[in-house]
Amino acid sequence: MTPRPTPLLIEPAELEHLLGTPGMCVVDLCKPETYAQAHVPGALHLDYGRIVASRDPVKGLLPDADTLAAVLGELGITPSTRVIAYDDEGGGKAARLIWTLAVYGHHHASLLNGGLHAWAQEGHPLDSRPVAPPAPTRNTWHYTGEDVAERAWILEHLDDPGLCLVDTRTAGEYQGSDMRAARGGHIPGAVHYEWTRAMDIHRNLRLRPADELREELAGLGITPDKEVVVYCQTHHRSAHTWLMLRHLGFERVRGYPGAWSDWGNAPDVPVETGTPR
Repeated sequence: MTPRPTPLLIEPAELEHLLGTPGMCVVDLCKPETYAQAHVPGALHLDYGRIVASRDPVKGLLPDADTLAAVLGELGITPSTRVIAYDDEGGGKAARLIWTLAVYGHHHASLLNGGLHAWAQEGHPLDSRPVAPPAPTRNTWHYTGEDVAERAWILEHLDDPGLCLVDTRTAGEYQGSDMRAARGGHIPGAVHYEWTRAMDIHRNLRLRPADELREELAGLGITPDKEVVVYCQTHHRSAHTWLMLRHLGFERVRGYPGAWSDWGNAPDVPVETGTPR
């Protein structure tokens, strides 16, 4: 994977000191009504639906390069812009934006640790005024294929001993009792790690301490020596897990766009059901 020149996490206090810095774009992926009430000063709102694509019944696919270029252009984002992303749900939507940028070769993005919860609860400034969009930019974005595992790639590597599949959905979805596709269950061999386990509810939904997370993950066989593929229903929740693993120093982590909405609706792929391992 390409080394990152920009840390994947930024603390609220650090961001407050950086507000207004040239070449930086703060992106708010909260619900529109939340943004209208309160947001980080200068943050531009982005509707999450604009950075994902669908081909029914499959959701959460990657946008094509032209679509992404138009969205990023409206925000004034160029390949060298430092992007700070946040949301009001613990980081899933913001992490999906950061993963999408990485897939298209942009590695200058950070997640606001704790998102709007940490920012607001810890007394940092808030604004309710809409922010005028910057002058649009026009850049060409190239799909790299890094950080991505499509269905065909997973099938090809399913029996590889060095592969670690991580299912970040609820226990019911993993077991197959909660069916959100034509078939329920999980990809054979997948380890269950529900995405919110990585959040510290006592620290405004920040990531839990790194050493604590590494120990917990190692107990499940999720270790940096493996090629890790994370997935959920649409690679929304699992994007947060992708970011968490990359933050912890895992170098080979892939996200599955479409995720279970793709796998669970494919009639010719293997499926397992049962208790989380």
